[in-house]
Amino acid sequence: MQLCKQVASRILQLCSIKSNKLKIEKTMSKTFKIEVDCANCANLVEDAAKKVTGVKELSISFMAQKMKVSFDEGADQESVMAEVLKVAQKGEPDFEIL
Repeated sequence: MQLCKQVASRILQLCSIKSNKLKIEKTMSKTFKIEVDCANCANLVEDAAKKVTGVKELSISFMAQKMKVSFDEGADQESVMAEVLKVAQKGEPDFEIL
């Protein structure tokens, strides 16, 4: 992140752009340990959970039993994850976020 800020600062200097016109997007991502029974179930959960408001990106690895979620800027992560779990368990009742 520090390198990103330095590069952005240097670009501003070189281009003579005012700093308030350049916005660096900050995306928060987290990886969660999950329990899902089969690869097809993981795909169904992934497709449904990607549609939850506040989720920017979401991917599930059935083999690793992990789910990576990137949140929209300003999203309340706890409420987003509660909705992800609700949607996931609607399609796959045995799905768990550990």
